[in-house]
Amino acid sequence: MSDLNTAELRDRAIAAARGDAPFDLLITGARIADVLLHELRPADIGIIGPMIASVHAPGTRSDAARVLDASGLIAAPGLIDTHMHVESSMITPETYAAHVAPRGVTTMVWDPHEFANVAGVEGLDYAADAAANACARLLPLVPSCVPSAPGYETAGADFDGEVIAALLARGDMHGLAEVMDMGAVISRAPRMRGILSAALESGKPLCGHARGLSGAELQAFVAAGIGSDHELTSAEDLMEKLRAGLWIELRGSHDHLLPEIAQALAALPQLPPTLTLCTDDTFPDDLLRAGGLDDMLRRMIGYGLPPLWALQAASYNAAVKLGRTDLGLIAPGRRADIVLTKALEDFRASTVLVDGAPLREAAPLPIPARLRGSMALPPVTPDSFEIAAPGPQARLASIDRPRFTQWGEIDAQVADDRVLLPKGATRIAVLHRHGRVPVVPRVGLLTGWGDWRGAFATTVSHDSHNLTVFGADPADMAAAANALIACGGGMAVATQGKVSALLPLPVAGLVSEAPLPEVAEALEQLRRAMDEVVDWQPPYLVFKALVGATLACNKGPHQTDLGIADPQAGRLLTTPLL
Repeated sequence: MSDLNTAELRDRAIAAARGDAPFDLLITGARIADVLLHELRPADIGIIGPMIASVHAPGTRSDAARVLDASGLIAAPGLIDTHMHVESSMITPETYAAHVAPRGVTTMVWDPHEFANVAGVEGLDYAADAAANACARLLPLVPSCVPSAPGYETAGADFDGEVIAALLARGDMHGLAEVMDMGAVISRAPRMRGILSAALESGKPLCGHARGLSGAELQAFVAAGIGSDHELTSAEDLMEKLRAGLWIELRGSHDHLLPEIAQALAALPQLPPTLTLCTDDTFPDDLLRAGGLDDMLRRMIGYGLPPLWALQAASYNAAVKLGRTDLGLIAPGRRADIVLTKALEDFRASTVLVDGAPLREAAPLPIPARLRGSMALPPVTPDSFEIAAPGPQARLASIDRPRFTQWGEIDAQVADDRVLLPKGATRIAVLHRHGRVPVVPRVGLLTGWGDWRGAFATTVSHDSHNLTVFGADPADMAAAANALIACGGGMAVATQGKVSALLPLPVAGLVSEAPLPEVAEALEQLRRAMDEVVDWQPPYLVFKALVGATLACNKGPHQTDLGIADPQAGRLLTTPLL
């Protein structure tokens, strides 16, 4: 914010506001979206450099180096996405910003824990440099979850309290990203205690991930100093977390929850000032088709949230959460992040200003060597995906249900000292790919995931992003896995022992340098191939569930490179055999 606080800029802005000097830019004819008074009122906007100098009665000033006629349009504050992961869109940070900024998203709070889990501090350095190079405001946070479940998985790096304290001291890091190891927070585990203490001492915000927490567990989580959450499961969950004083980053990636949440909010006498909006994870085809936070804004309005309430959540509330007194309002002294749109109900940006200027082009920076060649494991064989067992029968632990997992048990036949896949089960295997520990394939069984007719492999695998492979036939699983080992990571589908779709993501196994349309088309082809492999059952058994099946910090069992992990229950099985 220091660029707005130079005496010279303030001198110029005050002189222009008084009428003693012309504006650099004058926006005329618009109606201002006032998110505090919840009104649309006619006003002109005078801008000096990156700052709004004056918001005054229409037609009372004409002295400006440049005049922008916005007749018939609404001037809204730039949208602020309070929690997102660039890497989930599988494109570079600059490419991401270049797509969402023209839609009105001028500030994004980015948790780059995907890059950090693969490449450590070097991944975070790249994130900071790319953010500074982007055409809109990307604010990187320090990842708290490298790995997300220490002792239960192995990532490409390890950020303890000492590392995090050093990172938070940097001026290009804006807070502690979502704290995901909920069990460690609540139990006050020493490592997590050190991480939280470092963040509290930094004076920067602490963001959270409180999926499924309620009652005493939620109270303990908030008492640890964590200030926000985006992991809502229902309208009731939303209200409990608002009552606990959490900032809510209401995310667009779980659309099935939004109608009931919008109705619950609309029934309140006023919008909670601690409610903000975010995208969290957006796949490239969804980003290209629908957009970023602008899409979330439109959906919430469509589900019944009053338009100015939704805009307040996406601008002013978000600015207050960030401690950014320069953002979130169209008012004198604020930063000139302004979006012109025809209507709030169908928010579509026609003109976007960042720092009082049109969007600039920003070519992506070169990719550091550390983020290339991240597949540090040899090719695999079908035997890698077998579960060895003495015959003739075996009882195995299983991971039941997508997304909201629970422990299960299943009986299986054994032939030639190998478990035969039981009816209703799917194999899941995780292989460490970062070169930090020996590669030992850990194979488990999923139930409730349908009957598979092929295999899927991915290195986008939250949050340690090891190589994860799903399937019924080990030959298909090996084909999909080897395709990714060869191309540097990404996603692959295989049927009948051959690859049927491939999305290469050679930057950390997460991101492509290709343009968004090209990446989106490749993912759409891969989705179509997956439609032939498994029958989806929304809202839980969906394509996106594949990349979260290893998220070991969440409640319940999850497969990792160390076995079946359930940190909150203190349970780790290196083999599913019971």
